[in-house]
Amino acid sequence: MSFHGDFIKHHQRILRLLKTCSRAPSLRSTKPLHALTVTAGPNPDQPIFLYNSIISLYASLGEPLTARKLFDKMPDRNVVSFNSIISAYSRCGYVEDALRMFLYMINRGFEPTQFTFGGLLSCDSLNPVEGAQLQASVLKNGLFCADAFVGTALLGLYGRHGCFYEVVSVFEDMPRKSLVTWNSIVSIFGKHGFVEDCMFLFCELVRSEAALTESSFVGVIHGLSNEQDLEFGEQIHGLVIKNGFDYELLVANSLVNMYFQCAGICSAEKMFKDLAIRDVVSWNTIIGALAESENFGKALELYLRMSVDIVFPNQTTFVYVINSCAGLQNSILGKSIHAKVIKNALECDVFVGSALVDFYAKCDNLEGAHLCFSEISNKNIVSWNALILGYASKSSPTSIFVLIELLQLGYQPNEFTFSHVLRSSLAFELLQLHCLIIRMGYENYEYVLGSLMTSYAKSGLISDALAFVTALNIPRAVVPANIIAGIYNRTGQYNETVKLLSQLERPDIVSWNIVIAACAHNGDYKEVLELFKYMCAARIYPDNYTFVSLLSACSKLCNLALGSSLHGLIKKTEIISSDTFVCNMLIDMYGKCGSIGSSVKIFNEMTDRNVITWTALISALGLNGFAQRALERFREMEFLGFKPDRVALIAVLTACRHGGLVREGMELFERMNRSYGVEPEMDHYHCVVDLLVRYGHLKEAEKIITTMPFPPNALIWRTFLEGFQRRRIAKYDTLNSTKC
Repeated sequence: MSFHGDFIKHHQRILRLLKTCSRAPSLRSTKPLHALTVTAGPNPDQPIFLYNSIISLYASLGEPLTARKLFDKMPDRNVVSFNSIISAYSRCGYVEDALRMFLYMINRGFEPTQFTFGGLLSCDSLNPVEGAQLQASVLKNGLFCADAFVGTALLGLYGRHGCFYEVVSVFEDMPRKSLVTWNSIVSIFGKHGFVEDCMFLFCELVRSEAALTESSFVGVIHGLSNEQDLEFGEQIHGLVIKNGFDYELLVANSLVNMYFQCAGICSAEKMFKDLAIRDVVSWNTIIGALAESENFGKALELYLRMSVDIVFPNQTTFVYVINSCAGLQNSILGKSIHAKVIKNALECDVFVGSALVDFYAKCDNLEGAHLCFSEISNKNIVSWNALILGYASKSSPTSIFVLIELLQLGYQPNEFTFSHVLRSSLAFELLQLHCLIIRMGYENYEYVLGSLMTSYAKSGLISDALAFVTALNIPRAVVPANIIAGIYNRTGQYNETVKLLSQLERPDIVSWNIVIAACAHNGDYKEVLELFKYMCAARIYPDNYTFVSLLSACSKLCNLALGSSLHGLIKKTEIISSDTFVCNMLIDMYGKCGSIGSSVKIFNEMTDRNVITWTALISALGLNGFAQRALERFREMEFLGFKPDRVALIAVLTACRHGGLVREGMELFERMNRSYGVEPEMDHYHCVVDLLVRYGHLKEAEKIITTMPFPPNALIWRTFLEGFQRRRIAKYDTLNSTKC
């Protein structure tokens, strides 16, 4: 009796240990428990339970082979034993092993249960055809009508593979639907972008007066992704508060992401600040949103504030902040974050490592990028692409060698691999790459097709690039159509640009910008403004490139009222209003429309100026009769370290011409080559000849013309002859007045 009592107590201890291990499973605790179970011998009261439980533990730890060894050594088995090992295989994606075990189970005379089918159907590697075969077996065994468990698993299978007809069919045929069933179908439609169906099903769930869970809200919130969904999202938010789920982190984090997707970063930040409790996912959500909206400085600021909440960064956090450092090209902060990555032993992680490769490449440290790439333990195609892009962005031929190494090691390149490597390819490499792309079946992928056309055009093979128009049906594909349209623009075929892009069903912002620019270059300025109206009506919001074309049209039309209205619209967009390129165009537009005060005001408010900024102001001042001030600004530009280019010199010479500053203009002309390293071109000679003849210096003008290193064009001769004619008329008038 004493031995039997000790044996029972021993097994009770094992059961307690099993319960403890199940709370936080690990191999370190599971293997000793397995050994203890073997040495203790079978429990006469529960001979199979312990083995089944340990198999489940191994399954949860991703150890299907160890679980199978234990299964094979079991003295006796039941249905739960088979369900446990099938679940172990399914969790790890071993679909063939799971199906073989299912057949073995049936052959041994065991009747499958709903949990058997649930385990099989939850396998990510199971395809819809195999799922349909299992569905037939489920119906045959009467398990589909027994409860909602198997039907819900079928929904998950068909939803993963985008088989929406089957999803709806299964859902409608289910005689019993649990809350998990409803949550599952709401989540499926939400993830795949069927927002209206997702909303409808969620409303049906609410009307059923079922006790909603956090999964109910998360499923529908994830489906809301644009401005049109905001109103419904706010209603969901109200329902979340009403049901007391606003303190559930999973729901709160989903709301932060929803507000970012539907209303922008400001609303997301407000929601984040209102969170009572924040975990690492909360911080990652807002930091990721800021990084995605290119607000890199704010993303890094929040990362530094994480420590105040005693929240430690994880793999995802580091990916976002490294990408932010790459966006800002902040090598000092990026290197300090790299040090923290090493401290957290994450430098071998493929996602963090790929982000580091991209960071160092963007900071012009290709050696550092390659070293980070070498540290990644399990490289994937994303990490290879990051390295190839780094080299290709610097036009390095190494990108080709990296592609060759990738192929030799057995990795399968994707469309982004070829798109990246084509950036730096030379003409002879381009033809070889094109052959490889065709052989691997990537010639019809949008990004690859676009990169091919761009590379052909960049290599001067314009006819080869344009050959894609007739060889392929590209008008329906936006990216390739945009690239071809860009080539048409560069070669002056503006009508072809408009004709090509008018065939697009859903043009994007790039399409609109290209066609607006084409009309502007072609002189159809009123058409530019009409296209802008249509663009806004289509809910395509303008960017800095759009405004540059529009302001150019206003300059040509000298329409100050319209230009001022556009300026007001630009001010509403904080990012665009601080764009140097747009501000330069505003200075030019106001100058050409006669509002020199506005040009000077914009210039003074700018914090980031370049040579074009100074040139635009000098040109505006000269055009409006402020030649002396234009010359002063030119000297100020030189003093601040900006080196004038050919356009800046044309602007200041033109100002001297309008203001009669002959001596100053000639001094600048003589210093062009010596002081600025700019060889005078036809436009510079025209300015100087016009300056001289306009103020009576015909002999000096004639001398300039005769010493030109190239033949003068018709414009220079016409300017000289007009000046000569004015001089003759002036002399004739003087003689007549003397005679009188």
